[in-house]
Amino acid sequence: MFIVLGQWGLGCNKKDDTNGDLQPINFPVPEGWPAPVYDFSANPLTKEGVALGKKLFFDGRLSRDGNFPCVSCHQPFAAFATYEHDLSHGIDDQFTTRNAPALFNLAWHSNFHLDGGITHLDLQPLAPITASNEMGETIENVLQKLNADPEYQRDFARVFGTPQITTANMTKALSQYMLMLISANSKYDRVMKGKASFDVNEEAGYAIFKEKKCNTCHVEPLFTNLEYEYTGLPLNPTFNDFGRMNITGRKEDSLKFKVPSLRNVALTFPYMHDGRFWNLEDVYDHYNQTIPLSPVERSLLTEFLKTLTDEKLMNDPELTE
Repeated sequence: MFIVLGQWGLGCNKKDDTNGDLQPINFPVPEGWPAPVYDFSANPLTKEGVALGKKLFFDGRLSRDGNFPCVSCHQPFAAFATYEHDLSHGIDDQFTTRNAPALFNLAWHSNFHLDGGITHLDLQPLAPITASNEMGETIENVLQKLNADPEYQRDFARVFGTPQITTANMTKALSQYMLMLISANSKYDRVMKGKASFDVNEEAGYAIFKEKKCNTCHVEPLFTNLEYEYTGLPLNPTFNDFGRMNITGRKEDSLKFKVPSLRNVALTFPYMHDGRFWNLEDVYDHYNQTIPLSPVERSLLTEFLKTLTDEKLMNDPELTE
């Protein structure tokens, strides 16, 4: 299934004497998946728009000192998470207070951050860009730097019909790139399509995943229910992060955090909102009272979870450097 992107304004069908027409992209919805929730009619995808968003994603000028582009915390080889870091690193040798979530399948998300404090993908980049312990910049300064670059002016004129770079078209370009970070090409996906088979250990691990009701929160095919759940973790006194309650103010939301996808889980360690668990054994230990697993069951479940690794996502030259 594809989301068909028809004609749209702001220069999509406008000829450019230098670069020619834009190339629209039909967003690929994997077979059997739910419809995405992102409104593509307000930001239709084009090959040129995605390339522009990628350029911004990898550009350090979005940070104050030039050393912290978006990709510094969302690394392609780690499924666009931060490899082997419990907390993300920010400007001036600072640390953030949460583990950076992996970025993929964002078209199916209606809110963002581990507490759901951002309600639209186009708004999400504004938070890390302006956070004093992340990229540490102001939007005004970012726009000044980008507007001073003739190459960016040409790119934005082609994609959005105007050389003037604004907050809106900058974040829309970033969204176009991030929307194309689709993880749907793992061994699990090939098995579901009848194009591959689990080995005996993977098959047994998949059965355990369902028997132990791991799929209650980690619902296929996204492997998340996109909800906020209390995992039984005690409050980290270093950060006093109450999660979803910080946004809603509701006591019943205390210590609830957005359920992460298990896709690419073998690469996105350490785990939990503050990265307190460094391997899957630690996670199994934490859930042992509610989801007891024998050593054999743990090993088999891990074999299944490894089938959720999507090498195509991390090696697609259109998305990575």
